[in-house]
Amino acid sequence: MVRLLLVFAAMLALACGGARSAKLDLATVNQAQFTAGESEDVDPTLLKAQILLDRARFSPGLIDGRLSENFAKAVGAFQQANGLRSDGKLTAETWSKLTETSSDPVLVTYEVTRKDVRGPFTRRIPARMERMARLRRLAYRNAAEKLAERFHVSEELLKMLNPGVGFRRPGKTLIVPDVGRGDPPAAVAGIEVDKGARLVRVLDPSGKWLAVYPASIGSDENPAPSGMAEVKRVVRNPTYHYDPDFAFKGVKAKRPFTIAAGPNNPVGSVWIDLSIESYGIHGTPEPGKIGTTFSHGCIRLTNWDAEDLGSMVQPGTKVEFKNEIAGAVDELAP
Repeated sequence: MVRLLLVFAAMLALACGGARSAKLDLATVNQAQFTAGESEDVDPTLLKAQILLDRARFSPGLIDGRLSENFAKAVGAFQQANGLRSDGKLTAETWSKLTETSSDPVLVTYEVTRKDVRGPFTRRIPARMERMARLRRLAYRNAAEKLAERFHVSEELLKMLNPGVGFRRPGKTLIVPDVGRGDPPAAVAGIEVDKGARLVRVLDPSGKWLAVYPASIGSDENPAPSGMAEVKRVVRNPTYHYDPDFAFKGVKAKRPFTIAAGPNNPVGSVWIDLSIESYGIHGTPEPGKIGTTFSHGCIRLTNWDAEDLGSMVQPGTKVEFKNEIAGAVDELAP
């Protein structure tokens, strides 16, 4: 009898697991409607909302289909930009306005190409920066990480959307978010780095928000700058140069060293150089930590948000730093 009960429990667990996965199929997510309440599981309504926000350039950071601080900040920014009550909660009114931004499906199919799986990859990346400097490149670790970043999702969600599908062979068909943001806005008047909200905003000449990105911005020990600055240049696929005068926690090197380029470089795939020496806005190899950790003074975005911002700015674009740093866990990175 006990054995029968255990078998039944196992079958029930499998059935429930299958039902949860079924919620993330193409039709269910694309046709999701607003529902009140909160779920600890990946939710098709939240997933659809995150993709729509990302597409509208109110970035939720890493798309994972779950409630998070970055998602709430993206919702709040979208609400404020659209004249709604800005409480960061996905309401029926907000959902209605958000779904008006695009009628295209949020999930689409994608065929894995030879380029996706060919690499080159850097399968083992050391934690210490001195050891990173020994590598020839800081590429993606594998095809799964490369594809996940391309579609702005966590590797966990990519696998949930594609259960049992491998990422190493070209020709495989995947279900992925359609995160095409369209052409960058032309009338960019300036950038606002809000240290208190941990957000970077792109403004038009009237002050309207053209894009909003979650960010990791400085710390008490290594604060981000204050006042005004401007963009000097945009460097894509940058190398990273460490100066011992930085005295970063955990770095013992007494001589300068250079870390090779690549998306897993400490400054990610883009460096937006600012007129304040040694400071910039840049990408990161760990998109899941954006907005939840401190930095060594610079402004970190996900690689895809940094690339998007880099496509909008040019030398001379004004950058304003405002407010004080709010609390965050004290893990430091460049």
